[in-house]
Amino acid sequence: MANAQQTYTYPGEPGDVPGWFPPLDQVLFTWFLDRQRTRGFAGDLLELGAYLGKSAILLGRHLAAGERFTVCDLFGGDAPDGANKAETAKSYASLTRQAFERNYLSFHDTLPRVIEAPSSVISSEVAAGSCRFVHIDASHLYEHVRDDIGAAREILLPEGVVVLDDFRSEHTPGVSVAAWEAVLNRGLRPICLSTQKLYGTWGDPSAVQEELLEMLRGRADCGVSVQRAAGHRLVRVRSAGVRGPEFPKSRHFVEPVVEVVPAPRPRRSPARRIAVDLLPPVITRAVRKVRARQV
Repeated sequence: MANAQQTYTYPGEPGDVPGWFPPLDQVLFTWFLDRQRTRGFAGDLLELGAYLGKSAILLGRHLAAGERFTVCDLFGGDAPDGANKAETAKSYASLTRQAFERNYLSFHDTLPRVIEAPSSVISSEVAAGSCRFVHIDASHLYEHVRDDIGAAREILLPEGVVVLDDFRSEHTPGVSVAAWEAVLNRGLRPICLSTQKLYGTWGDPSAVQEELLEMLRGRADCGVSVQRAAGHRLVRVRSAGVRGPEFPKSRHFVEPVVEVVPAPRPRRSPARRIAVDLLPPVITRAVRKVRARQV
């Protein structure tokens, strides 16, 4: 018997794409990328670890003319070592390049440059000092994240922004170690911390922090606090009901059909029906004529 053909449901909105990209981080990505554009800060975009495209779809919207967006992911291919292979099999078994591309092309006319390989190849694929924004969300293993951070430092422009995913999740201690090691020993300077991501730079974060604090304190849907540790100012941001930024619908979006159901006609109580029936016929007919005109 022939195998049943697998059907694919195209996303109508970014929220339909599976993945982990909270609304708060969608707002922060948008703010950082818009700030770079309004200040004429040009450069390429890079994402290490794309999964099914949820964050890549937003990043692609901020690509300016003459810039390049590169995505690097294994997409179910061969992992470089046993630990990475086990991680991929456990967490990303459903990931395929075809699924990523279908999702991305639902919202954009052209694909980014896609590198189907371990993130360790990125230094030889992307030029040093070429990117303004790098999102690291590939492996959760310490050695790989450490190397990805090192590659990002080479690839970023001096005032570029790097975002480290899962820097504080209980199931990703390797990311936490690599992230704070970079802050303490490798010159990375935090700009802000969300629940899930660390935003940093190897430049001076002071000016961007002040602008970010002004924006966040003007929003009722964000909680903000500032702490100091090991000589760094840490801006902590949490969601208080944040909704993601507006995003154009997918080319596959279908407006939901709203069915108009007529309101039910009021029903007379049994007592009222009995009362009408007991009236003299002349009065009963008059009452019924009045009610018919009211319907």
